[in-house]
Amino acid sequence: MTALRVVVVDDHPLVRSGIVGVLEAQDVEVVGEADDGDAAVELAERLRPDVVLMDIRMPRMDGIEATRRLRELGDPPRVLVLTTFDLDEYVYRALRAGAAGFLLKDASPDRLVDAVRTVATGEALLAPAVTRRLIERYLGEQAAPAAPPRTFELTEREREIWLRIARGLSNAEIGAELFVSEATVKAHVTRLLAKLGVRDRVQAVVVAYEAGVVRPGGEPA
Repeated sequence: MTALRVVVVDDHPLVRSGIVGVLEAQDVEVVGEADDGDAAVELAERLRPDVVLMDIRMPRMDGIEATRRLRELGDPPRVLVLTTFDLDEYVYRALRAGAAGFLLKDASPDRLVDAVRTVATGEALLAPAVTRRLIERYLGEQAAPAAPPRTFELTEREREIWLRIARGLSNAEIGAELFVSEATVKAHVTRLLAKLGVRDRVQAVVVAYEAGVVRPGGEPA
């Protein structure tokens, strides 16, 4: 099996070295390190990693702009944002820029490795309680919800699954609630994302809140 290829981006050398050590101890190949967003984009374009672990606040180019530029690359890497609780606003902006998810900097080593592997497979990393809090806080200031495209095309089952994604449930958890197989849920999710015109589950959650489909707390509107 080919090792996962990762670029680690953080402007603090000690933080970077700690992350690199954790990943390499679990057979995750760190192909590059960067201390700002501009260097991160250059490395990703040249080295083509599977995942970029991205800090947010950095000199020159921050992680939000770097994430946006990475998404513009052909076959872009998945971006996993590293953050702390006091950077909520920045995390939300990073998700809108195209990040596949985020991880708190005080996460355990096992959680870090699991997160990298999760986003590398194409899944979005949703930490339900924190993700909902971010979205509720920064969407709560909007004057009016914006209607997402093609919502009228959703089947009743797809809408049920969308609401559960907004609550942060995994495919397995959704299947258990709806008494269907995980494979069936995955198929519905694929169609749902296509109809909404979004890239992944994180973006589907954002759209659900922006459109007023769910209220704070993940309850149907």
